[in-house]
Amino acid sequence: MSIQVTVWNENVHETTQPDIAAIYPRGIHGAIAEGLQELLGDQVQLRTATLADPEHGLSEEVLNNTDVLLWWGHIAHDQVDDAVVERIHQQVLAGMGILVLHSGHFSKIFKKLMGTTCSLAWRNEAERELVWTVAPSHPIADGIAQPLIVGEQEMYGEFFDIPAPEELVFISSFAGGEVFRSGVTYTRGRGKVFYFSPGDQEYPVYQQPEIRKVLANAVRWAAPQQAQRNVPEVSNPALGWFTQKN
Repeated sequence: MSIQVTVWNENVHETTQPDIAAIYPRGIHGAIAEGLQELLGDQVQLRTATLADPEHGLSEEVLNNTDVLLWWGHIAHDQVDDAVVERIHQQVLAGMGILVLHSGHFSKIFKKLMGTTCSLAWRNEAERELVWTVAPSHPIADGIAQPLIVGEQEMYGEFFDIPAPEELVFISSFAGGEVFRSGVTYTRGRGKVFYFSPGDQEYPVYQQPEIRKVLANAVRWAAPQQAQRNVPEVSNPALGWFTQKN
């Protein structure tokens, strides 16, 4: 059965800034979806959604039929409806995988999942980023060069205010000497969470084959194993779960 994938992007830069549109003529979501299709083929069924779509393109029906959600946002975090965020959160707890990308670290959904500010240090001077694999046996790192080189990228650096990752897959280094936990995983409820930082809108990072390979690996990793998802109710145990002796 194919993995049902929804690629979400706020799509604001591409529709308001011609220089960004020139880099991503089909939007960042289009570039990401293209890479997944190239690498995963009939392993996935893809849809894209943006901020301007009704319900941001993330209705109950769409999310019920999404195994893995990819999230890219930057300048419009505050415009994402809280009801949609709650809807996504419940789906993750029920088993939907989510990949949060680059400046999505400051999205409502990632902060809700992490329970921290998710703030970090940053500097945008088109620096080279070296992405070092620190968990070479992890499925997300399968086939990834050591190091993965991004020629021009926005610098993200520590301190990154996130909980201690369950798995640290990638660490990045930059020309200024900074390092950053650029690929981390978590489990929330039944859902898998992967944050991956390379991918600023000003650089064609999502057209880079190695980055596309990371995302394809992550989609396979994050896909739920169960065909149906549900969130256990927080309630008293059902009567009869044990036998009480008089």
